Amino acid sequence: MPPHCDSLDGPVVTAARVALEAENVNLILPYVPKQGEEEVKRAFEKVIAVRKNNGALTREVADTYFFETVVRVHRAGEGAPYTGLKPAGLDVGPVIPVAEKAIETRDPGALVDLLCGMLRDELRLRFEHMMHLEQHASHGVDAAREYVEAMLGLQVWSHSLYLAVKAKAHEGAHEHGHG
Repeated sequence: MPPHCDSLDGPVVTAARVALEAENVNLILPYVPKQGEEEVKRAFEKVIAVRKNNGALTREVADTYFFETVVRVHRAGEGAPYTGLKPAGLDVGPVIPVAEKAIETRDPGALVDLLCGMLRDELRLRFEHMMHLEQHASHGVDAAREYVEAMLGLQVWSHSLYLAVKAKAHEGAHEHGHG
């Protein structure tokens, strides 16, 4: 599921809250694609008007409408479907909190260490499994097939990591659970 752009405590809704409180639509526009800008501006104007003249419940409904609009337009800009707002506090895995902290502190060290360590451990595990299967590959076609599957699997997995490392931000993110 991570990242969490569609959750109530994610970066898109957080920026939308700040924009509403400041009554400044420009604070949310960087989170939406250019082609969705006018729709977000129209929704913002409606919500600001409703927030000024109504009670807490109406304000909450209007804010939710704006959050849904902004997240839907954001997701469309990623080429991903909008599946609704997710609640705050969802488990986003081990990487997102470390990435957020790196951004906040302007220090990528812990994120680099985490990702490099995870990659190193997984690569070694897959490689050792492949080497184990190679030792038994001469025990028949089924054993050889298992080895070949692991060997080719390691190559394909490695190539997919290369593509992920070289991809532009958000490229293919929705295919990997970006939300």
